[in-house]
Formats: sequence, structure tokens, C-alpha cells
Amino acid sequence: MKRFLAALGAVAVLLGAQGRCGALSASSAVLYDPLTETVVAGVQPDARRGMASTTKIMTALVALELYDPAQVVEIQPEWCGAEGSSMYLRPGESLTVSDLLYGLMLSSGNDAAVALSCIYSGDSADFVGKMNEKALELGLADTHFDNPNGLDGDTHYSTAHDMALLAAAAMENEDFRTIVSTKSIRIGERYLSNHNKLLSMLDGAEGVKTGFTKKCGRCLVSSASRMGRRLIVVTLDAPDDWNDHIALMEQGFGRFELREVLSAGEIGSVTVAAGQSCRKIGLYIEEGFSFALASDEQPKITLYGPRIVYGPVDGGAQYGTIRAELGKATLAELPVYFTEGAAVVQREKSSWEQMSDWFKKLWELFGF
Repeated sequence: MKRFLAALGAVAVLLGAQGRCGALSASSAVLYDPLTETVVAGVQPDARRGMASTTKIMTALVALELYDPAQVVEIQPEWCGAEGSSMYLRPGESLTVSDLLYGLMLSSGNDAAVALSCIYSGDSADFVGKMNEKALELGLADTHFDNPNGLDGDTHYSTAHDMALLAAAAMENEDFRTIVSTKSIRIGERYLSNHNKLLSMLDGAEGVKTGFTKKCGRCLVSSASRMGRRLIVVTLDAPDDWNDHIALMEQGFGRFELREVLSAGEIGSVTVAAGQSCRKIGLYIEEGFSFALASDEQPKITLYGPRIVYGPVDGGAQYGTIRAELGKATLAELPVYFTEGAAVVQREKSSWEQMSDWFKKLWELFGF
């Protein structure tokens, strides 16, 4: 109850300042909307800081791009006994890449991070190079990795904003989403429990990753979805990170309400030319579409189809599509149909045309 009241108090302060985060413990924080690619609110979002084990988001994403999750790996002695948190790998045992990923993201296994990084070429540094390449590909201009596990390094840093972009990209991967949203799993004799308490504390929580070192403080990256909208929150060096994330998520989702974007039924008309006839025919969609939107968000609606249709056409036949877009994102694309048909109408021939046809028939008959 105390935690809930603290979160509500934080939300009240947050809502008082547009684009700013108040009543937070974090040195850096970001509330990010992946759909519109916007930072909704932030505190020093672009300040470079250590990110501890939230590093493993990139480790997991690169591993999923490089390896088959079903690939079986024999654990080497040099991969075991890593400093810090561990899934307690044993030399000589066989695990799948998927097993190692669960150990990485649920137990925050530094040994799992070493193992995953060494599968690539045998040298962890080569895999870390791939992590930095991926950072450039994603446009993470203020991020650099020294290792795959998040231990402190002189040039191991990111920003709250960059980590939000990374998390948004990682959450597009179905395997990644499945792993980070898992509360617990049994792998052989191991029982792994997710360190991310938000999975039980926050409505719509999808996981992502916790982190801590004495130098970096408590770091947390989280994702949640409600009403079809996903939000990402990142805090770096945040003593009260669970409440920080609850407050920011409630602020973010509090902006949305479910609104009807497209109504079922007639949506307009198009000119249909059918022979000598030219008239307007109605267009309709079978189902409406609603979406969670902020008060200042107005989707762009575009009808796709020919300006003039040449008949005949049948009622109920598809004319084209209608698309609802918000920024660069397509919210929905629905088929559009004709309300009625239009047959080809032939005009009556003139006397001269009828006489011409008569002479043509005579020519064909007698060979004139």
C-alpha cells in the first residue's frame, strides 16, 4: 500500500510539468513512446552513464540475430566462474542458446553473457564488436560497450535515451519478448526466477532488464503495453527504481484514451464510368477501428484507390483500402468496398451508324 501511494504521489508531480519528470530518484530517466518515436518525459536523458547489467539487452539481441536459439553449446571451463551474478554454468555441460538467454535475462548471469559472447568466434571481444556495430545501426550515438555483461569499464556507457531506443528495437523480436516476460523457468536442474519485480507490480508489464554495480547504482529498463500501446521507461542510477518506473508508466498511459479512428459503414464515394454512364458510387468499410490516442494525437486517414473506376463493378467488390497512420506508424489498413454495382450502359446508335452496319453486312454476305 505504501508503494502504491508513493507511486501515485510521484504521478501527481509528474503531471504538473509537461515533458519533465519530478519526484524521481533517478539521475537519468526517460519515458519513451516507440510508436511515435518520441521522448514523452525525461531527466538528463542524454547524459552518458554506466548502465550495468541492462547491457545484456544488447547481448541478447545480438545473440538472437547471430545464433539459432535451439543450437546446443558445450560449456567451456573459461566461461564459468564469472564475477558478479551468475546462472552457475558447469564445465562440460550442454545447454542451448535459449537456455543461456534465459540465464542471461532472468538470473542476470554474467557467465551466460561470457558464454554467449564466446560462441561467435571463441573471442568475446569479437562479439562485443558486433554489439557496438548494432549500436551504430540503431543510431545509439552515445553508447559504447566494453563487455557483454555490464561490468564497469572505462568506455562502457550509454544514456537513458539510447537504452530506450535499444529496448524498443529488442522488443520487436518475438523470442526476446518471450524471454524477458517470463517470471520463472526450469532449465534442467536449474530453477531461474526473473529479477524484474515489475512483472508482478505493474499492469501490462512485459519485463526487460535490471542492473546494478556500486559505480552505476541501480539501473532498470522496462516495457509495458496497454490498449495496444507500448511504452518504454529507463532509469539510470535510481535508488527507488521500481516506484520511478510505476510513476512514469502511469503518467504515460494516463495520456491515452481509446478513440474511434474509423467508423464502420459508408466512408465516401467514387466516380464510376460504365460505358456511356458516369455516376458516383458509395464506398464502405465493414468494421470500424479504435486505438489508444493522446489528446494531441490525430491519425492521418488516407484512401487508396483509383480516382475514376471503369465499370462494370459489382456491389460488395473491393475498391481499394483505407489507411490510418500516426507519424511513421501504420495503425490500420482496411479494405474498402463498393456499396452498389454499376452495369455498362450502351448508347443508342445513330441512323448513319445503323446504315453503315447494314452496308457492312451486305459486303460480308455478297462480297461487294
